[in-house]
Amino acid sequence: MKKPKNPDPASSLYPRIYSAVRRIPAGKVSTYGRIAKLVGAPGPRVVGYAMAALHPGSNVPWQRVVNHKGEISLRRGGDGELRQRRLLEAEGVQFSLRGRINLKVYAWPKA
Repeated sequence: MKKPKNPDPASSLYPRIYSAVRRIPAGKVSTYGRIAKLVGAPGPRVVGYAMAALHPGSNVPWQRVVNHKGEISLRRGGDGELRQRRLLEAEGVQFSLRGRINLKVYAWPKA
């Protein structure tokens, strides 16, 4: 008897991640770990991979996902961190002098 192939985890998980990220209201942020828990992902890295896999022009507000410290995670090449910060600031999210977002104020959903 042939064992059925396991579906690519990204094929079913990424849409759930994108759906959760779309629910983050403007002016709020969530963490990679919080999104992972909401959708049953094995960990925050998977959420990071999903955000990195987005196509330009996507309607997923990727900028609203930050790391567990309330910081923008560094990316390879380009100006992604600066772009993310500008998008969040345009939504009213404020950063500390250390570049952190106060998750007690801006986190979604509330813990």
